[in-house]
Amino acid sequence: MSIFNKENTRFNYSFKVALSLIIIIWLVHLIHIISGEPFYLYGILPQKIEGIKGIFLSPFIHSQKKWMHIINNTPPLFFGTLLIFYFYRTIAFPILIYTYLFSGILTWFFAGFFQHGQYQYHIGASGVVYGLISFIFFSGIFRRNMRSVILAMIMLLMYSGMVVGLFPDANHEISWQGHLMGAIVGVILAYQYRNVLEKDELQYFEKIPDKEALDEQFYLPNDTFEATKEERRKQNNFWQQNNTWD
Repeated sequence: MSIFNKENTRFNYSFKVALSLIIIIWLVHLIHIISGEPFYLYGILPQKIEGIKGIFLSPFIHSQKKWMHIINNTPPLFFGTLLIFYFYRTIAFPILIYTYLFSGILTWFFAGFFQHGQYQYHIGASGVVYGLISFIFFSGIFRRNMRSVILAMIMLLMYSGMVVGLFPDANHEISWQGHLMGAIVGVILAYQYRNVLEKDELQYFEKIPDKEALDEQFYLPNDTFEATKEERRKQNNFWQQNNTWD
């Protein structure tokens, strides 16, 4: 099989996974609209036993009255899922599942401390969206290879406006707590899986002959996130003692 066919097959698979997720969410939303049932009751109700089910169901439920809720979530959810499954296919499913579950769990636990009103349900796929985008962005920082950095820059350019969603809104209509929890989960997962490299990444590193050449490939020192402050201080002292200027 040629390289082109392999890449085409990988893209088709990633596209189908992302599209399937979007189709499911939209089918649930259409059923919600047609039935008129209060699906929001299946959302996350923080720190309430009856709200635990929302951890599993809330990403599939969107506002019945405001279509912009699901419309705004659709492009970044599709694009984020597509990128995860195309560029990080080895860990794609764990990333998606962990983002889905832990963003909900953290929202259920913490949102109750920072919300307006005792009974406020959290619905929508926004937590997952923020988690995926956060993972892609911070993977570029933690992995430090050019491909991941480029993906991080794409995320920054396309979705920098979403940073506003991490803070409370005046009308208390946006689940900023869910956004924030999703973003935090994305950071943690990006760091946790930073050393799980894809085949094309491994092939890239195999071409680099030594550590000195390896360091030149990155915009940050290769041990930036591994070396302790004390180790870096000793390295700086050693360099100063062994390098003089005339």
